[in-house]
Amino acid sequence: MSDGAGGEGVDVVTFGCRLNAYESEVVRARAAKDGLVDAVVFNTCAVTAEAVRQARQAIRKARRERPGATLIVTGCAAQIDPAAFAAMSEVDLVLGNAEKSAPGAYAPQADAPRVRVNDIMSVRETAGHLIDGLKDRARAYVEIQNGCDHRCTFCIIPFGRGNSRSAAAGDIVEQVRRLVAQGYAEVVLTGVDLTSWGADLPGQPSLGQLTARILKLVPELPRLRLSSIDAAEIDADLMRCLAEEARLAPYLHLSLQAGDDMILKRMKRRHSRADALKLIADVRAVRPDITFGADLIAGFPTETAAMFGNTLALVEEAGLSFLHVFPYSARPGTPAARMPPIARAEVKSRAARLRAAGDAALARHLVRQVGRVVEALVERPGLARAADFTEVAFAGEAVVGAITPMRITDHDGRRAIGTPCPPP
Repeated sequence: MSDGAGGEGVDVVTFGCRLNAYESEVVRARAAKDGLVDAVVFNTCAVTAEAVRQARQAIRKARRERPGATLIVTGCAAQIDPAAFAAMSEVDLVLGNAEKSAPGAYAPQADAPRVRVNDIMSVRETAGHLIDGLKDRARAYVEIQNGCDHRCTFCIIPFGRGNSRSAAAGDIVEQVRRLVAQGYAEVVLTGVDLTSWGADLPGQPSLGQLTARILKLVPELPRLRLSSIDAAEIDADLMRCLAEEARLAPYLHLSLQAGDDMILKRMKRRHSRADALKLIADVRAVRPDITFGADLIAGFPTETAAMFGNTLALVEEAGLSFLHVFPYSARPGTPAARMPPIARAEVKSRAARLRAAGDAALARHLVRQVGRVVEALVERPGLARAADFTEVAFAGEAVVGAITPMRITDHDGRRAIGTPCPPP
């Protein structure tokens, strides 16, 4: 969870993913244009029950601390279960995901309904409004796609985001060009289901074609990065970009979720264990310096010890370096919530074992970095991020937002330790 103060007494409190962080900036700008004052907007997440609990807790706390403020709830949790938030006495307004960035959404309206949440599945327009960038001090993020057409049995997000909608390639290229002109050395393409970009556009262009187009038409962009992608959908053009384009960051974060075929089938994933291993091997063959991260769920319903063992073994077998581990959390309304659950204590134990495997994998990765010189984007004083996603702690002077050569001298188990190289 993060929060930030908006203009004129408006705070936007963000839960969940990078996409939510991007959209919170859109909400902040829209609220300012609508003249909203003395308010707190909660941009919620529905990925886990814990995320929803945290949002409700934050709303109650805000009402105690700011009794006169207007409290507005939006985001995925509000979209999926608006009644639950409307039932909270602390809440003044509930907005759906489609409504939260609409003109006038935050303007005072006489006799306006307290809940404004439409059917997200009815949203069909090509998402040209997505392409504005979220900027931090070091890099910029461009939302190229929203929604998801797949129905994994554990996931509630399509019901919060709707079906997949893509921004037009030309609009994306122009936004990247503007961000580079503002001085950004790294741009990240982001979305709910990034590899589905283009399926709803004329000619059904692929993510690889978009990537190639950006790199060709914005030659002044030093580095382009992709956010999390589906292991079932790396197209030939994207593989070619990985092989030939040094400016495309050598890091892929894969939405794997499990390493056992039966669990993958029950999750309704579109890849098998062998598919994931083959994809990783194929990418490494064309881009030997690439590093992989992955999302993995521990304790999915019906998961036996042997099935969990297959997921645990995948970490080392696939050569993963960065893990996002999620203990399974049942989301009401999903098929997985009706499957026989694993005892909660066992879910937590398996998540802890997966995280320990992730820590060991990261340590192995860091050992390999010692002695190298890496091109790292300085995120803040004393901390940078290499092209392959390795964090680099450093002492000395370096410009925030600049890609700077760093000589890796050691590591602390969590990040590399480096020194900025003197200019030639």
